[in-house]
Amino acid sequence: MVKRHLLLLWLLLFPLYGDGSGAAQNDTSRIRVSVVLVQLNVAVTDGKGNYVSGLSPEDFSITEDKISEKTATFEEGNEPPRRLIDASPSGNHPSQDTGKGAITIVQKSSAGDQGKTPDLWSAGANVFILFDTSNYMYRGFVFAQDSIADFIRSLEGVSKVALYSYSRDLSRVSGLTSDRSQALRGVRSTVAGDDAALYNSLLLTVKDAARLTGKKAIVVFSNGPDNASLVPPEDVAELAQSTGTIIYMISTQQAEDEPISTAVFERMSKVTGGKAYFSKSWRDEKQAFASIRDDLAHLYTLSYYPQPNPNRGWRTITVKLVGKNLQKYHLRTRDGYRFLQQTASTDNLPLPGPDPVSQ
Repeated sequence: MVKRHLLLLWLLLFPLYGDGSGAAQNDTSRIRVSVVLVQLNVAVTDGKGNYVSGLSPEDFSITEDKISEKTATFEEGNEPPRRLIDASPSGNHPSQDTGKGAITIVQKSSAGDQGKTPDLWSAGANVFILFDTSNYMYRGFVFAQDSIADFIRSLEGVSKVALYSYSRDLSRVSGLTSDRSQALRGVRSTVAGDDAALYNSLLLTVKDAARLTGKKAIVVFSNGPDNASLVPPEDVAELAQSTGTIIYMISTQQAEDEPISTAVFERMSKVTGGKAYFSKSWRDEKQAFASIRDDLAHLYTLSYYPQPNPNRGWRTITVKLVGKNLQKYHLRTRDGYRFLQQTASTDNLPLPGPDPVSQ
């Protein structure tokens, strides 16, 4: 366990380098990761898997290491986030009092109201698509491109989308943009490569997403197991958890035939609050993309400023619904994060977002 923690710290301080040509990239930017605001993306479903909408902040209970936390912001689906402010006389900082009634809803953020809520993010999610262009993709490559293109076109309520591809190295084909046509051109420009270094590439993608506040997700399309990475998947998953990044995995039947890959994909998506899909056909893959789109549109995004906590390691988060009538529903979200305060290097990518970022 100690070795894993040291390796995670090393990965944060000394990132892997790679682009489509395999050349090293200059690392000139730095990212500060601190526990200023913890963000949770929560899916609420009934017994049949249908999404439950219309819940309010008071319907959720959050604890960190069994310490009760107060919801600071609340967002449902693609609606603008609402800021929840304590009712203390100062009104400037979140109250450390955990008594009831200390939080009230004061306003929503909107394009015409940014001056009143400058610290809130825009509505919708930022989505990174990580496309497997390794030699596993030679068969059916065009069908995969079509599925991804359809997914990009259907992303309503998403603020920005980025397209990355990977084989042995990561290629940032299209940076984070609100221009769907740019991302679509990027899809058509991808070509199949050689070996698959999925976890190396996913680590770099998580670090890019870590700069952002608000809802952020990585959709991984993989057509086979990883055969070239130096990074263990457990450390990638832990970094995604600690930065509040959801990971969705879409894999083909070929990867499902690999028990190790199947277990890794399922665990990585589960611990980050995402889902894993194993498709037997290209039609199934399109359905998986549609399911991810619907999931993003129905997530509740809650955030809180942590109460004083002496724990400087892994912090366990528990989210529950309040009230007997809501106990029949199921919750899906990440279950914790690692307290990270050091300044860490990240690959240079011009992404918007405050510094320090949320966890």
